[in-house]
Amino acid sequence: MTTKNKPEILAIIPVRGGSKGIPRKNIKPIAGKPLLTWTIEEAQKSRYISRLIVSTEDREIAEVARGTGVEVIGRPMELAEDATPMPPVFLHAIDTLWQKEKYSPDIVLTLQVTCPLRKVKHIDEAIEKFLSQNLDCLISVYFSHKHRYEILGNGELEPVVKNRANRQERKPVVLENGVIYLSKIDLIRQGMIVGGKIGYYQMDYQSSVNIDEPVDFFIAEQLLIKEKEYEK
Repeated sequence: MTTKNKPEILAIIPVRGGSKGIPRKNIKPIAGKPLLTWTIEEAQKSRYISRLIVSTEDREIAEVARGTGVEVIGRPMELAEDATPMPPVFLHAIDTLWQKEKYSPDIVLTLQVTCPLRKVKHIDEAIEKFLSQNLDCLISVYFSHKHRYEILGNGELEPVVKNRANRQERKPVVLENGVIYLSKIDLIRQGMIVGGKIGYYQMDYQSSVNIDEPVDFFIAEQLLIKEKEYEK
């Protein structure tokens, strides 16, 4: 619960065992450690996260998470399907904590396991921005100056931004990168992660890498290896 001037921030890492594009992706070793571990270790460094949990239905994933000292909440199989939306997963975790401990957060921080280039700097800066503004939620984004189109019903393309000016003169397109989500608990209880008054935290393209396909895994691993070399 909220203490004076310090809201209770619950960070949830939702991790399923199933992955069609890359089998066992979420605990597959990448640059020397399981993919899941990269997200856990950065979250553990945060100055603002009050509690960190992993929600999973998978025993092996649970063991990897517990090996890092993180709390695990077992997720029922019906909440671990390909088409399962996130809000019910979070509500299950929150309700479990309430039933066991009467624990209820003020803010829920979503950290997708597929974003290993996210650093604690990004997490804490996003939280600071969220807390400094009267927002219902905050999402991480990156800006692109490339031309964007949407497909119309007749199969034709329509530009998202009509201005065909040079790159420097073009208004950027804001793209959700899936790396960080902050949501007030009231929004989560309404079955939403994003809604109401929405703020944003801007990230660079490299930190926004999200692993969906094998090529993404390769790119992310090369970037992580390079980062480790620079730190030496």
